[in-house]
Amino acid sequence: MALALFDLDNTLLAGDSDHAWNEFLAEVGAVHPTCHAETNDRFYQEYVAGTLDIHEFCRFAFSPLAEHPRAQLEAWRERFIDTLIRPMIAPGAPPLLARHREAGDELVIITATNQFVTQPIADLLGVDHLIATLAEEGEDREFTGDLTGVPCFQEGKIERLRQYLADHPDPEDSIAQASFYSDSRNDIPLLERVGHPVAVDPDPTLAAHAHNQGWPVISLR
Repeated sequence: MALALFDLDNTLLAGDSDHAWNEFLAEVGAVHPTCHAETNDRFYQEYVAGTLDIHEFCRFAFSPLAEHPRAQLEAWRERFIDTLIRPMIAPGAPPLLARHREAGDELVIITATNQFVTQPIADLLGVDHLIATLAEEGEDREFTGDLTGVPCFQEGKIERLRQYLADHPDPEDSIAQASFYSDSRNDIPLLERVGHPVAVDPDPTLAAHAHNQGWPVISLR
């Protein structure tokens, strides 16, 4: 069984679930509509440019989770998934996942977006394993606003994947034998570690890097 790793935002999705979730929170009145939107857009541009401070972003993204009861957050999330995420699934994503599933591969979504937002997306896509950034929860399962562990971002994806492999030991599960599909310059560190890197609808920096390295480039849109 080989590992098949998939970035989520702008890879399996034709859009960014993290950015969309924060826009959605503004629309439902969970956050200040103008201030939150402006900060959300700034962080997204920094992400695209490869300059994002992930810890600063986590403080921003986790603040609304700590300010509202989990039951309310889950109700909002259900609406978010149905209205925004279902239409965002890239047309080529389900067939790609199906090919790896039929090959007997172990499918894993590995994403910088937090697990609260992405777990139901992984479930919707039929992917059993998710490695995501973790928002801290108290004993009552309410969010504290803090980060737990290593953010699943840039080099942190490599560390989180190694932790995953330590918890799911299999002689054939190795980074060197894995496939990894991503759109983003931020994922170049992990793409360079796997045996089968694939650029998916890549940003300009990744597109140029993939060309120089001779990596496959595909579109799922």
